[in-house]
Amino acid sequence: MHCLKRQKQTMQNTDDTLRKLAQKAALQAYAPHSKLRVGAALRSASGNVYTGCNVENASYPLGNCAERNAIATAVQAEGPAFKLSAIAVAAFSESGALLPITPCGGCRQALVEFGEDALVSFQQPNGEWLDVRAAELLPYRFSFPT
Repeated sequence: MHCLKRQKQTMQNTDDTLRKLAQKAALQAYAPHSKLRVGAALRSASGNVYTGCNVENASYPLGNCAERNAIATAVQAEGPAFKLSAIAVAAFSESGALLPITPCGGCRQALVEFGEDALVSFQQPNGEWLDVRAAELLPYRFSFPT
């Protein structure tokens, strides 16, 4: 997981960059149990880019998702004021085949908490990328009463 300084790019180029970084991060995943390697690359509202990969554990619930690992890196770097602007998620099978994987429920909750209008990009079964807002992934999310 690391941070990349913002480069002047168009939105499309930035999304392509996040997608490529997510794919690269997935190759670093520690997935000895499921063999499912997931990577995430996000852009913060301040323009920095952070990556994460899944890290499994033999006690399955204690594993960490790529999306939340990237978010944790962003929060560590930017503090509690971190806001999510966009995130791309990529997944590969043990054989290296690209898989159409969406963020899990726990990650969807984290995404909306850090940026309900953030763009979330993931691949479809036909290999094309789908972009949706985080709030669309979890329309009936949990929130504390105000």
